[in-house]
Amino acid sequence: MADPVLRQLDEDNLFDLESERRVLSSMLHAEDACVEAYNALTTVDFYSPKNATIFDLICSLFEREIRPTFVELLKEAHSLGLLTNPRDIEELKYIAEHYIDDENIRYWIKRVKDKSRLRKFEAFLRHSFQMVLERQDIEVEEILLAAEEELTNLTALEYDDHIDSPFDLATLGYDEVERRFLRFKEIKELHKGVLPLDGLPTGFDTLNHITLGYKPGDLIILGAQTGHGKTAFALHTSRSVSVDYQSTVLYLNTEMSRQQIALRWGSILSGIEHERIRSGDINETELSIILEGYSRLRESGFYSYPCPNLTPEKTISIARKFKAQKNIDMMIVDYVGRMDKVDPKLQEWQMLEQIVKTLKMLAQNLNIVVMCLVQLNPDGSLQGAKRMKNESDLMLKLTPIPREELEENEELKKYLNPNYYIHIDKNRDGRSGVRIPITFDLQKQIMKDAERIAL
Repeated sequence: MADPVLRQLDEDNLFDLESERRVLSSMLHAEDACVEAYNALTTVDFYSPKNATIFDLICSLFEREIRPTFVELLKEAHSLGLLTNPRDIEELKYIAEHYIDDENIRYWIKRVKDKSRLRKFEAFLRHSFQMVLERQDIEVEEILLAAEEELTNLTALEYDDHIDSPFDLATLGYDEVERRFLRFKEIKELHKGVLPLDGLPTGFDTLNHITLGYKPGDLIILGAQTGHGKTAFALHTSRSVSVDYQSTVLYLNTEMSRQQIALRWGSILSGIEHERIRSGDINETELSIILEGYSRLRESGFYSYPCPNLTPEKTISIARKFKAQKNIDMMIVDYVGRMDKVDPKLQEWQMLEQIVKTLKMLAQNLNIVVMCLVQLNPDGSLQGAKRMKNESDLMLKLTPIPREELEENEELKKYLNPNYYIHIDKNRDGRSGVRIPITFDLQKQIMKDAERIAL
Protein backbone atom coordinates (compact mmCIF):
# COMPACT_ATOMS: atom_id res chain seq x y z
CA MET A 1 0.00 0.00 0.00
CA ALA A 2 1.48 3.34 -1.03
CA ASP A 3 2.14 5.99 1.56
CA PRO A 4 -0.53 8.76 1.53
CA VAL A 5 2.20 11.40 1.55
CA LEU A 6 3.57 10.01 -1.71
CA ARG A 7 0.06 9.91 -3.16
CA GLN A 8 -0.38 13.58 -2.29
CA LEU A 9 2.95 14.46 -3.86
CA ASP A 10 1.81 12.81 -7.06
CA GLU A 11 -1.21 15.06 -7.45
CA ASP A 12 -0.23 18.72 -7.68
CA ASN A 13 3.27 19.39 -6.40
CA LEU A 14 5.46 17.80 -9.05
CA PHE A 15 4.83 20.04 -12.04
CA ASP A 16 3.94 23.61 -12.98
CA LEU A 17 2.66 23.81 -16.54
CA GLU A 18 2.14 27.58 -16.33
CA SER A 19 5.84 28.12 -15.56
CA GLU A 20 6.82 25.80 -18.40
CA ARG A 21 4.61 27.75 -20.82
CA ARG A 22 5.93 31.10 -19.61
CA VAL A 23 9.52 29.97 -20.18
CA LEU A 24 8.71 28.74 -23.69
CA SER A 25 6.77 31.89 -24.56
CA SER A 26 9.56 34.13 -23.29
CA MET A 27 12.03 32.19 -25.43
CA LEU A 28 9.80 32.87 -28.46
CA HIS A 29 9.72 36.60 -27.71
CA ALA A 30 13.14 37.57 -26.33
CA GLU A 31 16.73 36.59 -27.10
CA ASP A 32 17.85 37.16 -23.49
CA ALA A 33 15.22 34.67 -22.32
CA CYS A 34 16.52 32.20 -24.93
CA VAL A 35 20.05 32.53 -23.61
CA GLU A 36 18.99 32.13 -19.97
CA ALA A 37 16.78 29.09 -20.57
CA TYR A 38 19.22 27.45 -22.99
CA ASN A 39 21.97 27.51 -20.36
CA ALA A 40 19.82 26.66 -17.32
CA LEU A 41 17.40 23.95 -18.49
CA THR A 42 17.41 20.64 -20.33
CA THR A 43 14.62 18.74 -22.05
CA VAL A 44 14.13 16.43 -19.05
CA ASP A 45 13.33 19.42 -16.82
CA PHE A 46 9.91 19.74 -18.51
CA TYR A 47 7.05 17.64 -17.14
CA SER A 48 4.92 17.90 -20.27
CA PRO A 49 6.37 15.86 -23.17
CA LYS A 50 4.87 18.39 -25.58
CA ASN A 51 6.59 21.28 -23.78
CA ALA A 52 9.82 19.31 -23.78
CA THR A 53 9.56 18.88 -27.55
CA ILE A 54 8.89 22.60 -28.05
CA PHE A 55 11.89 23.47 -25.87
CA ASP A 56 14.10 21.11 -27.86
CA LEU A 57 12.95 22.69 -31.14
CA ILE A 58 13.57 26.24 -29.87
CA CYS A 59 17.08 25.31 -28.74
CA SER A 60 17.82 23.71 -32.10
CA LEU A 61 16.83 26.93 -33.89
CA PHE A 62 18.78 29.08 -31.42
CA GLU A 63 21.97 27.03 -31.90
CA ARG A 64 21.72 27.61 -35.65
CA GLU A 65 21.20 31.37 -35.15
CA ILE A 66 17.59 31.22 -36.40
CA ARG A 67 15.31 33.43 -34.36
CA PRO A 68 12.80 31.02 -32.75
CA THR A 69 9.49 32.61 -33.75
CA PHE A 70 6.14 30.81 -33.90
CA VAL A 71 6.41 30.46 -37.70
CA GLU A 72 10.02 29.17 -37.62
CA LEU A 73 9.04 26.71 -34.90
CA LEU A 74 6.20 25.33 -37.01
CA LYS A 75 8.53 24.96 -40.01
CA GLU A 76 11.12 23.14 -37.88
CA ALA A 77 8.50 20.82 -36.38
CA HIS A 78 7.02 20.06 -39.81
CA SER A 79 10.44 19.20 -41.28
CA LEU A 80 11.01 16.71 -38.43
CA GLY A 81 7.50 15.27 -38.47
CA LEU A 82 6.69 16.62 -34.99
CA LEU A 83 3.63 18.40 -33.55
CA THR A 84 1.49 17.17 -36.44
CA ASN A 85 -1.73 16.97 -34.43
CA PRO A 86 -3.94 20.08 -34.86
CA ARG A 87 -4.32 20.21 -31.07
CA ASP A 88 -0.54 20.45 -30.75
CA ILE A 89 -0.47 23.43 -33.11
CA GLU A 90 -3.29 25.11 -31.20
CA GLU A 91 -1.40 24.59 -27.94
CA LEU A 92 1.75 26.10 -29.44
CA LYS A 93 -0.24 29.06 -30.77
CA TYR A 94 -1.79 29.56 -27.34
CA ILE A 95 1.67 29.62 -25.71
CA ALA A 96 2.99 32.11 -28.28
CA GLU A 97 0.02 34.47 -27.99
CA HIS A 98 -0.99 34.31 -24.33
CA TYR A 99 2.28 33.97 -22.43
CA ILE A 100 4.12 37.06 -23.56
CA ASP A 101 7.72 38.03 -22.75
CA ASP A 102 8.24 38.20 -19.01
CA GLU A 103 10.97 40.22 -17.29
CA ASN A 104 11.07 37.65 -14.50
CA ILE A 105 12.39 34.89 -16.75
CA ARG A 106 14.85 33.68 -14.12
CA TYR A 107 11.98 33.23 -11.65
CA TRP A 108 10.05 31.04 -14.09
CA ILE A 109 13.16 29.07 -15.04
CA LYS A 110 13.79 28.43 -11.34
CA ARG A 111 10.19 27.22 -10.94
CA VAL A 112 10.62 24.73 -13.78
CA LYS A 113 14.00 23.58 -12.44
CA ASP A 114 12.70 23.23 -8.89
CA LYS A 115 9.77 21.07 -10.01
CA SER A 116 12.15 18.90 -12.01
CA ARG A 117 14.35 18.39 -8.95
CA LEU A 118 11.27 17.64 -6.85
CA ARG A 119 10.20 14.93 -9.31
CA LYS A 120 13.65 13.39 -9.06
CA PHE A 121 13.38 13.52 -5.29
CA GLU A 122 9.93 11.90 -5.40
CA ALA A 123 11.32 9.10 -7.59
CA PHE A 124 14.14 8.68 -5.06
CA LEU A 125 11.58 8.38 -2.22
CA ARG A 126 9.50 5.84 -4.11
CA HIS A 127 12.58 3.79 -4.99
CA SER A 128 13.81 3.81 -1.39
CA PHE A 129 10.35 2.97 -0.03
CA GLN A 130 9.93 0.13 -2.53
CA MET A 131 13.33 -1.27 -1.60
CA VAL A 132 12.34 -1.36 2.08
CA LEU A 133 9.06 -3.14 1.28
CA GLU A 134 10.53 -5.74 -1.06
CA ARG A 135 13.77 -6.59 0.74
CA GLN A 136 13.01 -7.39 4.35
CA ASP A 137 16.43 -8.93 4.90
CA ILE A 138 18.47 -6.01 3.60
CA GLU A 139 21.00 -4.45 5.95
CA VAL A 140 19.94 -1.07 7.31
CA GLU A 141 23.43 0.31 6.71
CA GLU A 142 23.24 -0.73 3.07
CA ILE A 143 19.89 1.06 2.62
CA LEU A 144 21.14 4.22 4.25
CA LEU A 145 24.40 4.33 2.31
CA ALA A 146 22.60 3.79 -1.00
CA ALA A 147 20.08 6.48 -0.11
CA GLU A 148 22.82 8.88 0.94
CA GLU A 149 24.69 8.44 -2.35
CA GLU A 150 21.57 8.98 -4.45
CA LEU A 151 20.47 11.99 -2.40
CA THR A 152 23.93 13.52 -2.71
CA ASN A 153 23.69 13.17 -6.49
CA LEU A 154 20.38 15.06 -6.34
CA THR A 155 21.84 17.97 -4.39
CA ALA A 156 25.50 18.93 -4.32
CA LEU A 157 26.77 16.91 -7.27
CA GLU A 158 24.05 18.17 -9.59
CA TYR A 159 25.93 21.45 -9.80
CA ASP A 160 29.47 20.07 -10.12
CA ASP A 161 30.84 19.24 -13.54
CA HIS A 162 33.21 16.64 -12.15
CA ILE A 163 34.73 15.56 -8.86
CA ASP A 164 38.11 13.84 -9.09
CA SER A 165 38.68 10.67 -7.13
CA PRO A 166 42.25 9.81 -6.04
CA PHE A 167 42.39 7.41 -9.00
CA ASP A 168 41.19 10.13 -11.40
CA LEU A 169 43.74 12.65 -10.17
CA ALA A 170 46.64 10.19 -10.22
CA THR A 171 45.72 9.06 -13.74
CA LEU A 172 45.43 12.66 -14.89
CA GLY A 173 48.81 13.50 -13.37
CA TYR A 174 50.48 10.51 -15.03
CA ASP A 175 48.96 11.35 -18.44
CA GLU A 176 49.99 15.01 -18.15
CA VAL A 177 53.58 14.23 -17.17
CA GLU A 178 53.90 11.66 -19.93
CA ARG A 179 52.41 14.07 -22.49
CA ARG A 180 54.79 16.84 -21.46
CA PHE A 181 57.79 14.46 -21.48
CA LEU A 182 57.01 13.31 -25.03
CA ARG A 183 56.32 16.87 -26.13
CA PHE A 184 59.64 18.12 -24.76
CA LYS A 185 61.43 15.25 -26.49
CA GLU A 186 59.73 16.23 -29.75
CA ILE A 187 60.68 19.87 -29.18
CA LYS A 188 64.36 19.02 -28.89
CA GLU A 189 64.30 16.73 -31.92
CA LEU A 190 61.95 18.53 -34.32
CA HIS A 191 61.36 22.10 -33.16
CA LYS A 192 64.89 23.13 -32.18
CA GLY A 193 63.95 23.71 -28.55
CA VAL A 194 61.02 26.12 -29.14
CA LEU A 195 58.07 25.26 -26.88
CA PRO A 196 54.72 24.96 -28.70
CA LEU A 197 51.69 26.69 -27.20
CA ASP A 198 49.27 25.02 -24.79
CA GLY A 199 46.64 27.65 -25.51
CA LEU A 200 45.93 30.72 -27.64
CA PRO A 201 48.80 32.93 -28.86
CA THR A 202 49.52 36.10 -26.88
CA GLY A 203 50.86 38.04 -29.86
CA PHE A 204 54.38 38.27 -28.35
CA ASP A 205 57.05 35.58 -28.72
CA THR A 206 58.59 36.18 -25.28
CA LEU A 207 55.20 36.15 -23.54
CA ASN A 208 54.32 32.96 -25.45
CA HIS A 209 57.53 31.34 -24.20
CA ILE A 210 56.82 32.21 -20.56
CA THR A 211 53.08 31.46 -20.48
CA LEU A 212 52.78 28.87 -23.29
CA GLY A 213 49.72 30.85 -24.40
CA TYR A 214 46.38 31.87 -22.93
CA LYS A 215 44.58 28.75 -21.69
CA PRO A 216 40.84 27.96 -21.59
CA GLY A 217 39.36 28.76 -18.19
CA ASP A 218 41.96 31.45 -17.46
CA LEU A 219 41.21 35.03 -16.50
CA ILE A 220 43.81 37.47 -17.83
CA ILE A 221 43.87 41.02 -16.49
CA LEU A 222 45.64 43.68 -18.54
CA GLY A 223 46.23 46.96 -16.74
CA ALA A 224 47.39 50.30 -18.15
CA GLN A 225 46.86 53.98 -17.45
CA THR A 226 44.51 56.09 -19.56
CA GLY A 227 45.81 56.51 -23.11
CA HIS A 228 48.63 53.99 -22.67
CA GLY A 229 47.52 51.25 -25.04
CA LYS A 230 44.82 49.10 -23.40
CA THR A 231 42.63 48.99 -26.50
CA ALA A 232 45.64 48.63 -28.81
CA PHE A 233 46.75 45.63 -26.72
CA ALA A 234 43.25 44.12 -26.88
CA LEU A 235 43.08 44.45 -30.67
CA HIS A 236 46.66 43.20 -31.05
CA THR A 237 45.64 40.10 -29.09
CA SER A 238 42.50 39.79 -31.21
CA ARG A 239 44.58 39.89 -34.38
CA SER A 240 46.93 37.15 -33.16
CA VAL A 241 44.09 34.88 -32.05
CA SER A 242 41.42 35.49 -34.71
CA VAL A 243 43.30 36.56 -37.86
CA ASP A 244 46.66 34.78 -37.57
CA TYR A 245 45.58 31.74 -35.50
CA GLN A 246 42.01 31.48 -36.89
CA SER A 247 40.34 31.02 -33.50
CA THR A 248 37.21 32.89 -32.40
CA VAL A 249 37.27 36.07 -30.30
CA LEU A 250 34.37 38.09 -28.88
CA TYR A 251 35.41 41.69 -28.22
CA LEU A 252 33.16 43.73 -25.90
CA ASN A 253 33.97 47.43 -26.17
CA THR A 254 32.42 50.01 -23.84
CA GLU A 255 33.96 53.14 -25.38
CA MET A 256 34.34 53.10 -29.18
CA SER A 257 31.78 53.11 -31.98
CA ARG A 258 31.63 50.44 -34.69
CA GLN A 259 33.30 52.86 -37.14
CA GLN A 260 36.17 53.60 -34.75
CA ILE A 261 36.86 49.90 -34.20
CA ALA A 262 36.76 49.22 -37.95
CA LEU A 263 39.21 52.06 -38.67
CA ARG A 264 41.62 50.77 -36.00
CA TRP A 265 41.68 47.44 -37.82
CA GLY A 266 42.65 49.28 -41.00
CA SER A 267 45.89 50.45 -39.35
CA ILE A 268 46.59 47.18 -37.53
CA LEU A 269 46.35 45.08 -40.68
CA SER A 270 48.01 47.50 -43.11
CA GLY A 271 50.70 49.22 -41.02
CA ILE A 272 49.52 52.61 -42.29
CA GLU A 273 49.14 55.49 -39.82
CA HIS A 274 45.76 55.66 -38.15
CA GLU A 275 45.36 59.42 -38.55
CA ARG A 276 45.95 59.20 -42.30
CA ILE A 277 43.36 56.47 -42.64
CA ARG A 278 40.86 58.47 -40.58
CA SER A 279 41.34 61.59 -42.71
CA GLY A 280 41.45 59.70 -46.02
CA ASP A 281 44.96 61.01 -46.76
CA ILE A 282 46.16 57.85 -48.54
CA ASN A 283 47.13 56.98 -52.11
CA GLU A 284 45.67 54.25 -54.31
CA THR A 285 48.45 51.78 -53.49
CA GLU A 286 47.85 52.25 -49.76
CA LEU A 287 44.11 51.91 -50.28
CA SER A 288 44.73 48.55 -51.95
CA ILE A 289 46.89 47.42 -48.99
CA ILE A 290 44.19 48.46 -46.51
CA LEU A 291 41.44 46.67 -48.45
CA GLU A 292 43.58 43.52 -48.55
CA GLY A 293 43.85 43.76 -44.77
CA TYR A 294 40.07 43.96 -44.45
CA SER A 295 39.81 40.84 -46.62
CA ARG A 296 41.85 39.00 -44.01
CA LEU A 297 39.62 40.37 -41.27
CA ARG A 298 36.54 39.18 -43.18
CA GLU A 299 37.84 35.61 -43.08
CA SER A 300 38.82 35.78 -39.39
CA GLY A 301 37.04 34.75 -36.19
CA PHE A 302 36.73 38.28 -34.76
CA TYR A 303 33.31 39.36 -33.44
CA SER A 304 32.86 42.88 -32.09
CA TYR A 305 30.07 43.97 -29.75
CA PRO A 306 30.09 47.71 -28.93
CA CYS A 307 28.11 47.99 -25.68
CA PRO A 308 28.41 51.28 -23.75
CA ASN A 309 25.84 50.12 -21.16
CA LEU A 310 27.52 46.84 -20.31
CA THR A 311 26.60 45.19 -16.99
CA PRO A 312 27.86 41.95 -15.39
CA GLU A 313 24.50 40.28 -16.12
CA LYS A 314 24.60 41.37 -19.76
CA THR A 315 28.18 40.14 -20.07
CA ILE A 316 27.13 36.68 -18.91
CA SER A 317 24.19 36.61 -21.30
CA ILE A 318 26.29 37.74 -24.29
CA ALA A 319 29.08 35.26 -23.52
CA ARG A 320 26.67 32.33 -23.21
CA LYS A 321 24.95 33.25 -26.47
CA PHE A 322 28.19 33.51 -28.45
CA LYS A 323 29.57 30.33 -26.88
CA ALA A 324 26.44 28.48 -27.99
CA GLN A 325 26.27 30.01 -31.46
CA LYS A 326 29.91 30.76 -32.39
CA ASN A 327 31.83 28.50 -29.99
CA ILE A 328 34.10 31.38 -28.97
CA ASP A 329 37.57 30.60 -27.66
CA MET A 330 38.22 33.99 -26.04
CA MET A 331 36.30 37.01 -24.78
CA ILE A 332 37.88 40.44 -24.21
CA VAL A 333 36.17 43.07 -22.04
CA ASP A 334 37.40 46.60 -22.80
CA TYR A 335 37.17 47.78 -20.12
CA VAL A 336 35.95 46.84 -16.61
CA GLY A 337 35.98 50.37 -15.22
CA ARG A 338 33.21 51.50 -17.60
CA MET A 339 30.82 48.66 -16.81
CA ASP A 340 27.60 49.84 -15.19
CA LYS A 341 27.53 49.17 -11.46
CA VAL A 342 23.96 48.36 -10.56
CA ASP A 343 24.11 47.72 -6.81
CA PRO A 344 24.02 51.04 -4.89
CA LYS A 345 24.86 49.31 -1.62
CA LEU A 346 28.35 48.36 -2.77
CA GLN A 347 31.33 50.68 -2.99
CA GLU A 348 33.13 50.98 -6.33
CA TRP A 349 36.02 48.71 -5.34
CA GLN A 350 33.56 46.06 -4.15
CA MET A 351 31.65 46.19 -7.43
CA LEU A 352 34.86 45.92 -9.47
CA GLU A 353 35.94 42.94 -7.42
CA GLN A 354 32.56 41.25 -7.94
CA ILE A 355 32.72 41.92 -11.70
CA VAL A 356 36.13 40.26 -11.95
CA LYS A 357 34.94 37.28 -9.88
CA THR A 358 32.01 36.92 -12.28
CA LEU A 359 34.38 36.95 -15.26
CA LYS A 360 36.58 34.29 -13.67
CA MET A 361 33.57 32.02 -13.10
CA LEU A 362 32.46 32.66 -16.69
CA ALA A 363 35.89 31.64 -18.03
CA GLN A 364 35.77 28.38 -16.07
CA ASN A 365 32.12 27.52 -16.78
CA LEU A 366 32.37 28.17 -20.53
CA ASN A 367 35.97 26.89 -20.78
CA ILE A 368 37.14 30.00 -22.61
CA VAL A 369 39.89 32.57 -22.12
CA VAL A 370 38.58 35.83 -20.65
CA MET A 371 40.73 38.95 -20.81
CA CYS A 372 39.56 42.06 -19.01
CA LEU A 373 41.17 45.47 -19.26
CA VAL A 374 41.51 47.59 -16.12
CA GLN A 375 42.76 51.06 -15.27
CA LEU A 376 46.06 51.55 -13.44
CA ASN A 377 46.81 54.34 -10.98
CA PRO A 378 49.89 56.53 -11.63
CA ASP A 379 51.83 54.40 -9.11
CA GLY A 380 51.06 51.24 -11.11
CA SER A 381 48.47 49.81 -8.70
CA LEU A 382 45.05 48.59 -9.82
CA GLN A 383 42.45 51.32 -9.86
CA GLY A 384 39.45 50.47 -7.72
CA ALA A 385 40.32 47.06 -6.31
CA LYS A 386 43.74 45.62 -5.54
CA ARG A 387 42.11 42.29 -4.71
CA MET A 388 41.04 41.85 -8.35
CA LYS A 389 44.55 40.53 -8.87
CA ASN A 390 43.75 37.56 -6.63
CA GLU A 391 41.08 36.35 -9.07
CA SER A 392 43.36 36.42 -12.10
CA ASP A 393 45.47 33.61 -13.51
CA LEU A 394 47.69 36.07 -15.38
CA MET A 395 48.09 39.74 -14.46
CA LEU A 396 49.85 41.90 -17.05
CA LYS A 397 50.70 45.61 -16.90
CA LEU A 398 51.46 47.72 -19.93
CA THR A 399 53.69 50.68 -19.06
CA PRO A 400 55.84 53.11 -21.09
CA ILE A 401 59.59 52.94 -20.48
CA PRO A 402 60.81 56.23 -18.94
CA ARG A 403 63.33 58.16 -21.05
CA GLU A 404 65.96 58.07 -18.30
CA GLU A 405 65.71 54.29 -18.09
CA LEU A 406 66.21 54.02 -21.83
CA GLU A 407 69.37 56.07 -21.47
CA GLU A 408 70.78 54.31 -18.39
CA ASN A 409 69.65 50.69 -18.58
CA GLU A 410 72.38 48.68 -20.33
CA GLU A 411 70.06 45.72 -20.95
CA LEU A 412 67.59 47.92 -22.87
CA LYS A 413 70.40 49.14 -25.12
CA LYS A 414 70.54 45.62 -26.57
CA TYR A 415 67.13 46.23 -28.20
CA LEU A 416 66.08 48.35 -31.16
CA ASN A 417 63.65 51.14 -30.16
CA PRO A 418 61.93 49.58 -27.13
CA ASN A 419 59.40 52.01 -25.63
CA TYR A 420 57.01 49.90 -23.52
CA TYR A 421 57.16 47.09 -20.99
CA ILE A 422 54.79 44.18 -20.58
CA HIS A 423 55.21 43.45 -16.89
CA ILE A 424 54.11 39.96 -15.78
CA ASP A 425 52.87 40.90 -12.32
CA LYS A 426 51.27 37.49 -11.61
CA ASN A 427 51.44 34.17 -13.42
CA ARG A 428 49.66 31.30 -11.72
CA ASP A 429 51.28 28.75 -14.02
CA GLY A 430 54.81 30.07 -14.45
CA ARG A 431 57.33 32.86 -13.92
CA SER A 432 56.24 36.30 -12.72
CA GLY A 433 58.08 39.53 -11.99
CA VAL A 434 59.35 39.60 -15.58
CA ARG A 435 59.42 42.76 -17.71
CA ILE A 436 59.30 42.21 -21.48
CA PRO A 437 60.45 45.16 -23.64
CA ILE A 438 58.21 45.75 -26.65
CA THR A 439 57.83 48.36 -29.39
CA PHE A 440 54.46 50.09 -29.59
CA ASP A 441 53.84 52.22 -32.69
CA LEU A 442 50.92 54.38 -31.57
CA GLN A 443 50.27 55.86 -35.02
CA LYS A 444 50.09 52.46 -36.70
CA GLN A 445 48.44 50.77 -33.69
CA ILE A 446 51.03 47.98 -33.90
CA MET A 447 52.76 46.17 -31.04
CA LYS A 448 55.59 43.66 -31.29
CA ASP A 449 58.49 42.23 -29.33
CA ALA A 450 61.39 44.66 -29.23
CA GLU A 451 63.99 43.48 -31.74
CA ARG A 452 67.42 42.56 -30.36
CA ILE A 453 70.37 44.33 -31.98
CA ALA A 454 72.75 41.89 -33.64
CA LEU A 455 76.19 42.04 -32.05
